[in-house]
Amino acid sequence: MAGFLTRCRLTDRLMDVSGSRTMSPSATRRRETIADSAHAEARRWLEASGFGLAMAERPHRLCERDPQGDSAQGEACGSPAGRERARRFIARGRAAPCGPRAIVACAAAMALSCSAAALAQWTQWGGPHRDFTTEAAGLAETWEDARPKQVWKRALGDGYSTVLADGDALYTMYRAGDDEFTVCLDAATGKTHWEYRQASPFTELMTQFGPGPSATPLIVGDRLYSIGTNAVLHCFDKKTGKVRWTHDIPREFGAEVPGRGYSTSPIAYERTVVVYAGGGKEQAVMAFQQEDGKVAWKSLDFEPTHSSPILIRFNNQDQLVCFMAAELAAVNPADGTLLWRHEHPTQYGANLSTPVWNSKDLLFCSAAYDSGSRVIRLKAEGEKTTTEEVWFHRKMRLHHANPVIVGDVVYGSSGDFGPAFFQAVRMSDGEVLWRERGFTKATCLSTGDRLIILDEDGNLALAQASPEGLKIVSQAKVATEKWSWAAPTLVGRRLYIRDRKDIMAFDLG
Repeated sequence: MAGFLTRCRLTDRLMDVSGSRTMSPSATRRRETIADSAHAEARRWLEASGFGLAMAERPHRLCERDPQGDSAQGEACGSPAGRERARRFIARGRAAPCGPRAIVACAAAMALSCSAAALAQWTQWGGPHRDFTTEAAGLAETWEDARPKQVWKRALGDGYSTVLADGDALYTMYRAGDDEFTVCLDAATGKTHWEYRQASPFTELMTQFGPGPSATPLIVGDRLYSIGTNAVLHCFDKKTGKVRWTHDIPREFGAEVPGRGYSTSPIAYERTVVVYAGGGKEQAVMAFQQEDGKVAWKSLDFEPTHSSPILIRFNNQDQLVCFMAAELAAVNPADGTLLWRHEHPTQYGANLSTPVWNSKDLLFCSAAYDSGSRVIRLKAEGEKTTTEEVWFHRKMRLHHANPVIVGDVVYGSSGDFGPAFFQAVRMSDGEVLWRERGFTKATCLSTGDRLIILDEDGNLALAQASPEGLKIVSQAKVATEKWSWAAPTLVGRRLYIRDRKDIMAFDLG
């Protein structure tokens, strides 16, 4: 993508130099070569991003003369007005008019507008907002023959790490025997670009529900961070797979690997990457410098668990919310200072799901076994934050699956090892709005008023969800290896799914 935009700028400079005068044959050929190269990269990027062949072909037709003349080019080539203009044309399914300056300028505007909408990015656990909600355009209302179009499928390996998407590359983790692999795949074909092997022997306890890896990697700039079942953290060059630095957290810091293996997905804050550690005083949560891996801070004596932290903004302050073994707590992500704590005890300390935030003042968390769901309200008292319990009940008990919030409603799969119901709970007061059978324990993501649901038996569904109920629009069995616990990833129209054997891509257009 960066190369594409660079060629766009080169083309534009050539146009500036040429002006209205006649160019030499060599200059003309040079301009055409750059434009053709940029178009090829634009086409590849658009296809990999899930926009399909029709959209990928459009850069060839983007330079039909605009009735407004050359002045329109200044807008189309990157100004806010131009990006908005390109966005409107894309929404209508049309090519953005450009005038006679450069074929690739509008392709660049398209790319920028698509990037702004996060359509080509799923760079962390939970996606663009770490809450399994995303914006997607061009999705089909239903699936032909009740099944989405499969683009590719390939063998991968064991594990529950979800799939990350960054332009034309995918990243995840898998296991083969006693080794774990961090892998980069081609988004268009599934072919391996690079992979890195890390020895990671597993215990008998880990085999009961699969030995992992379970944590999802993290992409920040040109770096990829992954942490395996044995709690060894790696930083890679995401393009080449070269290791930049590593930390064996149990060996270096005395942390204990959880009985079923490490599962917490790392999170980025400014120039640090944050993980759970434990095993010593004031190091339940640790932050490392992204560039060189030096310890930035360590904090909290609480026992960590398998949940993954989230970042919120409240009372003009960034807060890192951590679902620990017996409480929900927040620290200042800049230095690890404890901001507040609210109890949420659970049998076995198994607070596994990721909390969700309504972007105002309410936090939802949930656990299974003898626990349930809880909503707390954050209150500002000067510069301090305090908590107030809004409600708690056991009518919704999320195990390790993720909830999503749409408006004032939390949707999720309730249950642990018995019957599971997909249900809706009003966040503001805890009222259960509805419960639906038909799925085993499931993960989900939200785009607009639609949910994409994947249950542990590999059944994939497209559904419309509202406070009034759940309408299943299309449903198909797409995965066969028990269990399909890795949450799905949606990038543009492209859906990526994996089970404990295969990884696959579907076109939902």
